[in-house]
Amino acid sequence: MKYYTTMHAILTAIQFMCALLGVIYFKKVKKSYWKWFSVYLIFIFLQEVFWTFMANAMRELTEEYYAFIGIPVQYLFFFWLYAFKSLKNKNLFYVFTGVYLLTYFPTELYLGKINFVYSINLTIGTILLSFLVVLEYLKQIRNDDILKFKENKMFYINLGIILFYVGTYPLFAFESELSKDANLGLWNAYYIYFLISNCVMYLLFGASIIWGKHPLK
Repeated sequence: MKYYTTMHAILTAIQFMCALLGVIYFKKVKKSYWKWFSVYLIFIFLQEVFWTFMANAMRELTEEYYAFIGIPVQYLFFFWLYAFKSLKNKNLFYVFTGVYLLTYFPTELYLGKINFVYSINLTIGTILLSFLVVLEYLKQIRNDDILKFKENKMFYINLGIILFYVGTYPLFAFESELSKDANLGLWNAYYIYFLISNCVMYLLFGASIIWGKHPLK
């Protein structure tokens, strides 16, 4: 659909903007852990551009890449940002990372089905990430950071994570079931939400870079 093509172009432009902001602000945050947020945004943009152009030529490889590299990198990065850095709970980070990575072994070794890998991987990853989102909001409420949300980088990131990762979970976890609809009405509705929420999430990431405070450590 032409609408999808337009939305994908808008999403790519927004991701480019975020990557550019990451480059511009890298020098300012290079002494803090937020430099890795800039690196992450640059990586995501380059990844999406590359596989957008290569998807038709290497469709099967594209699916395997996202199942075993593209998506895991995203979840593991946010586990690190939330648990290890923001919540300062290293044990929580190690446990969540271990649980998440363990979801790959039974699905790949015994089933070898990409769709099933997506389903169980996204289910566990989203549940763990949702738990971290709740903990982050509780932290902000307890120390009144929520009152200074405009300067709080994690406020913007938290909101973006909720809208995209949590909000789009049904689309990818139950894609095979949703696609059975003869008219694909529900699937199309979720996919439109996926594109819009993805755009909004990266706009919020950009806002966190521009308006959020950049701690030195």
